Amino acid sequence: MNPLVEQLDKTDLAILRELQADGRLSNARLSEKLSLSETPCWRRLKRLEADGFIEGYQARLSRKKLGYGVVAFVQVTLGNHAGEAPLEFERHVASMPEILSCHNVTGDCDYMLQIVARDLDAYGLFIRERLRKLPGLSSIRSNLSLRDVKSSAALPV
Repeated sequence: MNPLVEQLDKTDLAILRELQADGRLSNARLSEKLSLSETPCWRRLKRLEADGFIEGYQARLSRKKLGYGVVAFVQVTLGNHAGEAPLEFERHVASMPEILSCHNVTGDCDYMLQIVARDLDAYGLFIRERLRKLPGLSSIRSNLSLRDVKSSAALPV
């Protein structure tokens, strides 16, 4: 286990849980929820940020309200795993905003991508005109999401 994790106490974990649930909590409200005074709460929060437990803050946007009706999970296999080929693939993927996540995985494929698109036509165009044109690709397999059963970036703390 990471030695830093072992330094976290119940209050630190409570801070992380509260901020995952609502990243907009003010220090005053956070300290109130945890029955701490504001200064020690603020110090703990700054330490958690400085130690890298909190990487940043962002808003969760509504995919559907923004018009992204398609979510696809795409398995990508590279034909060449030597040299710069995987790194070049990763650089291209990192620059595509439609790709929400990219994981280098074990198993039947090399990468698992999560991709959003406005509709099936836009998704097909993205695959045809952007993804398939990346160098070194051997195969692409898509699975379309029918509905979100659980969608959370929150970690169990």
